[in-house]
Amino acid sequence: MNVGMLWLDTDRKRTLDEKVQRAAEYYQDKYGRLPDLCFVNNKSLCEAKNVGHVEVKTTRTVLPDHFWLGMAT
Repeated sequence: MNVGMLWLDTDRKRTLDEKVQRAAEYYQDKYGRLPDLCFVNNKSLCEAKNVGHVEVKTTRTVLPDHFWLGMAT
């Protein structure tokens, strides 16, 4: 993913899945398509998983509580 949208969600009451879903819905409203990839800080998640149609992967380059969403291709 070369281009994406960075989303910040510091709400401690929401689960990671809820945060990714909210960010994906905002992305879809803003850009007219549903993202299929989301990067989160590796402290937020132990291994890759899917939230709906969005694949969630970890990376050290995304800060905690941030979500980098976009299209894989």
